[in-house]
Amino acid sequence: MPRRDYEDDPDAPEANSLVPAASAVVVDDEGRVLLQRRTDNGVWALPGGKMELGESIGECAVRETWEETGIRVEITGIVGTYTNPGHVFAYDDGEVRQEFSICLLARPTGGALRTSDESFEVAWFTPGEVDSLPMVASIRKRLDDWRAAKGPVVR
Repeated sequence: MPRRDYEDDPDAPEANSLVPAASAVVVDDEGRVLLQRRTDNGVWALPGGKMELGESIGECAVRETWEETGIRVEITGIVGTYTNPGHVFAYDDGEVRQEFSICLLARPTGGALRTSDESFEVAWFTPGEVDSLPMVASIRKRLDDWRAAKGPVVR
């Protein structure tokens, strides 16, 4: 289902749903971050999605990462909470979603990279490589927040 992201856009449609969601900054032992190129908007993003009934926010991030990338993860921390009411997703079915999103930090524990019906490309990137990738502002903010919290990387 295609979507259009609006962030602090005065022409954005008004939200008609509020959805709790989780995303994950998955960092491997080499300091690379896991990203997926989404099928619904064509840009790079963190794995994540809406929380299902009966699961915790951490379980949501673990499930979504596995479903979208083929990588199993363990949650190790929190990057931040993201609740900007000016950031909405408009779907072609008429839903205009405002998310209450918690971004968690995770490390890979197994699996192998694979795409899904939500991702047509999945890859590991160094923090420096992320800067040139096309992505929505809210995902870039999560990555910038993660990098700011971890301090400078010396390689």
